[in-house]
Amino acid sequence: MSPDWSRYGVSSTFSGSALVMRQDDILFELQQGYANRAEQIENQTSTRFGIASGCKLFTAIAICQLVEQGKLSFTSTLRESLDIDFPRFDPAVTVEQLLTHTSGIPDYFDESVMDDFEELWRQRPMYHIRQLRDFLPMFQHEPMRQEQGMFQYNNAGYILLGLIIEQASRLTFSDYIERFVFKPADMTDSGYFSLDALPAHTALGYIDHANGSWRTNHYSIPIKGGADGGAFVTAQDMAKLWNALLAHRLLDEEMTSRLLTPHVKVNDKGVHYGYGLWIQLDANRHVFKYHVMGYDPGVSFHSAYYPATDIVSVVCSNESDGAFDLMKVIEQKAGVSS
Repeated sequence: MSPDWSRYGVSSTFSGSALVMRQDDILFELQQGYANRAEQIENQTSTRFGIASGCKLFTAIAICQLVEQGKLSFTSTLRESLDIDFPRFDPAVTVEQLLTHTSGIPDYFDESVMDDFEELWRQRPMYHIRQLRDFLPMFQHEPMRQEQGMFQYNNAGYILLGLIIEQASRLTFSDYIERFVFKPADMTDSGYFSLDALPAHTALGYIDHANGSWRTNHYSIPIKGGADGGAFVTAQDMAKLWNALLAHRLLDEEMTSRLLTPHVKVNDKGVHYGYGLWIQLDANRHVFKYHVMGYDPGVSFHSAYYPATDIVSVVCSNESDGAFDLMKVIEQKAGVSS
């Protein structure tokens, strides 16, 4: 039975879908708000949501699969892995550094100095961004941002990983992920969809203004998502992804362990980064949770696996915020707060 979420301080204005599972048992679920406000179509369990950077994990899984197949190495340099010229990049940048945001390369959207993603599309219309190579002019000829080895969240690094996947597999990035990540995980409702050709049961992303007006995010994000973010999933499909990963259906046991290893320290609050996901350690330096998150205009997303309780949580929202607050409530209600 779904709990009375309002008792726990969850806003009645939350728009999205939430799911908490332990293996095959649904502990909590919630669908609220509208997938389409104008038509008053409600969010349902079958609704697909954009998850922004939440799908960097898919990219990391794909890279690890190609390493397993011997088509790549974590120590491979960018120059060895990709037939594209980056004249001002350090030639020693490696695949692993791209995975862990420690490469030092420039970013096309530097979140340390920019907070408005929409600024990117004023000079370069978002409807031109349909494939990974379309991102290159925004950072390809820029200088290194910093020395290698220091963590600095970097979207461009994941664009490069996607291009490496395309070159190694001879498939488009989205075809590779749909074939070798989504299909074996039974994520039948997920995909990389163009905003001008969204399939049925897909939530529109909404940007709310202080005066009560709103608009969709169709002119605020790339028209098709790529290796750094932008896939659409259902909450159920995201739970399936965790289950497939942890059951070694996507990677073997050794490679799964490597992906889930805290490779780089992010801050002094126990936050580390693995390959494509965040890792929160508790006071005893045990893993409290593995998690992914994503924020774009009109998108907020959090999902986590809590190893001590074997619980998976997913919160998808088609608004710019709301997922974080609901995730905190879920952690409190499910008894998995750190």
